[in-house]
Amino acid sequence: MSALTLGSIRPCLEGAIPAVMATCAEDGTPNVAYISQVYYVDESHVALSFQFFNKTRKNILSNPYAAVLVLHPVTAEFFRLHLKYLRTETHGALFEGMKAQLAGIASHTGMANVFRLLGSDVYEVQLIEAVEGMPLPQPPNRCGLLGALRRCSERLSGCKALDELINATLASLTDFMDIRHAMILMLDPVTQRLYTVGSAGYATSGIGSEIDMGDGVIGVAAREQTPVRIGHMTSAYLYSRAIRSSLCANAPGLTLDAEIPYPGLREPHSQLAVPVLSAGRLLGVLFVESPLDLRFSFEDEDVLVAVAGHLGAAIERMQDTPDHADSDDDDAPTSATAAVTGAVLQVRHFHANGSIFLNDVYLIKGVAGAIFWKLVCDHARQGRTEFSNRELRLDATLGLPDVTDNLDARLLLLQRRLAEHCPQIQMEKTGRGRFRLNVDCPLELVDVA
Repeated sequence: MSALTLGSIRPCLEGAIPAVMATCAEDGTPNVAYISQVYYVDESHVALSFQFFNKTRKNILSNPYAAVLVLHPVTAEFFRLHLKYLRTETHGALFEGMKAQLAGIASHTGMANVFRLLGSDVYEVQLIEAVEGMPLPQPPNRCGLLGALRRCSERLSGCKALDELINATLASLTDFMDIRHAMILMLDPVTQRLYTVGSAGYATSGIGSEIDMGDGVIGVAAREQTPVRIGHMTSAYLYSRAIRSSLCANAPGLTLDAEIPYPGLREPHSQLAVPVLSAGRLLGVLFVESPLDLRFSFEDEDVLVAVAGHLGAAIERMQDTPDHADSDDDDAPTSATAAVTGAVLQVRHFHANGSIFLNDVYLIKGVAGAIFWKLVCDHARQGRTEFSNRELRLDATLGLPDVTDNLDARLLLLQRRLAEHCPQIQMEKTGRGRFRLNVDCPLELVDVA
């Protein structure tokens, strides 16, 4: 039995260099062809990309045995895999992961408009052979990833609030893994879209920018609940920017821009998206990218999956903690606000989708917009500055879902949008499940039906 394992030659399966596949027809006639992907499934199986109805495909359906030659991208050492065809998958996590990776390979080789994945052919690996030759020296072993994971875990374990957790996760990626561009997105269970709650390394934060399920590696990772990693710049999996609000159609004459720009790199060459899960339920996505080719290996993917698991467990724990756990009073006090001076700030609320505009600047929409409108209305009419999460959850007019309302994430999103775009109105956490609305100017409230 060969001492070689798929794990020991896994760099050969990164898609950097096309593999060579040999098959035989029923009459014994051999056929050799290049193949785009040899995709690691587990230690006993690989998947090959089914893209064309060609001689290779015809042969493998009549004779399920094949040999594939793969090349180590650093040492130039060849390995021969002896395979047996088992099945073809045309949907699901494996198919979507290969589809995303193939898009990167295609654009890198100038074949973005030619390559199209029809299926993932799953093969059993029966034998691995090293081909004789004079390979280059092995690259030094990467070290420190386990230590990096430990330090990430220790830092995240000390977080007591969602904003701390988001900041600690992004800082850990930079400090311990030298990842310079990253973002964390949360799932809105109402709209089934992902919205950015934290980012690092970009010119603009993109807080509040949205991505549809299935859009780009982020959307695919979310939809299939599986990591998606590509090592080359891709044009087939471009991101959609936030969809322009339908306000113009619903309110004639309105020309305001309700788009929050997506903060990603203009020309990413490596991308890795990992779903954030808890008990099999999708909470969001942890996403990293780089301007360098092949920046993220399968080892980086393993570490980020572990970090995302810790992140998901921490988010779930925070959501399960009662809002009033640290307080004897379940209701937020009503307090009079001090007199304010300065220019009047117009706050417009549009019922069409809950959008909020501060003068002519778009702030937020949806449930977060409804929450903000409640806060400023209570402030203007009753002089309130103190609020609690509990009272928001009990307010049926806000449209919070009955299960997994993500209220903490929505409040964090709103707080960060205000911090970036409205210094006159700020939200300040005053305790567990409590916060204060600080308003430094007169408000003009306009409710647009």
